[in-house]
Amino acid sequence: MSLAEAIPEIPNIIVPRTAGVIALDPPPAGAEAARITARIKALLRERDAVLVAHYYVDEALQRIAEETGGTVSDSLDMARFGHEHPARTIVVAGVRFMGETAKILNPEKRVLMPSLDAECSLDLECPAERFIPFCDAHPDRTVVVYSNTSAAVKARADYVVTSSIAVKLVAHLHRQGKKIIWAPDKHLGAYVQEQTGADMLMWNGACVVHDEFRAQALELLKTQHPTAAVLVHPESPAAVIALADAVGSTTQLIEAARTLPQRELIVATDNRIFHKMRAAAPGKTLIEAPTGGHGATCRSCAHCPWMAMNSLRALLQVLETGEREIHVDETIRARAQLATQRMLDFAHDLKREVMGHGDA
Repeated sequence: MSLAEAIPEIPNIIVPRTAGVIALDPPPAGAEAARITARIKALLRERDAVLVAHYYVDEALQRIAEETGGTVSDSLDMARFGHEHPARTIVVAGVRFMGETAKILNPEKRVLMPSLDAECSLDLECPAERFIPFCDAHPDRTVVVYSNTSAAVKARADYVVTSSIAVKLVAHLHRQGKKIIWAPDKHLGAYVQEQTGADMLMWNGACVVHDEFRAQALELLKTQHPTAAVLVHPESPAAVIALADAVGSTTQLIEAARTLPQRELIVATDNRIFHKMRAAAPGKTLIEAPTGGHGATCRSCAHCPWMAMNSLRALLQVLETGEREIHVDETIRARAQLATQRMLDFAHDLKREVMGHGDA
């Protein structure tokens, strides 16, 4: 049996349509939106809570986080910010694995989420009950898992990585002669493997948003905007990545939007990142990369349906009730923290090394 044949089949998951999710809880407008926003801000103060929001949630929630001393960032920085902030309660506007990551790094704090139904296709496609036996069957390999996984999967890993550091960490392991099990995103894994040359046995998951970007449609869009730069998240298919002027994590793409000279930017990631991109690159035109071609079903339409479950009303309700708390079994949490801490230590050493070279 080849290594590829040894990889378990991923489970079939039901993906809600983004438009349907939003239709069930349409964004409030005008006076109602202002009233809900004011009440949320008051409750954050009263509950000694801080709002940490991902780049992919609704712009209204991002603004509240910015205006109340919270943060808008990627999943790891959301958890780190919550750890460093004195608030006793962290409200995570994102998807479930982000709430779990916050709890993994902040066991002493209460972690709430606007919706506990906000899942992630990568997490759902890599269930611990299938992943753990798979790892056990390959004990010679170092297990590296993407942050978009459950606490139980992280607990089986040797390292947790984010997209911003995946290439550097796997390259480091490759130089040590390590062979890798990578999970769950096959596109990001292929990108990391191409960049590092590492021996990687890859899980077969994919992000419901990034997997829908299509190279043929993107090439057509480029002909309509010949001077535009293309910004691509590495969870996208290889043919889409090949067309990119910049490939990177959410934070790295925002920085690319700021620094690239082009005035038009075609962006292949969740379109809610446009809020931060506009702030970083005022005056530039942001264009959504196409999520399909002729006959496409557009399940996500460049916006994650589970991220769409983070609404103003849901945020208000969780602050009013104190419900929807994230709990992680302590044994699992402690093991997951070890794998996460290894990445944090590597990132810290890498930053120190870069700063040291800069000082020389």
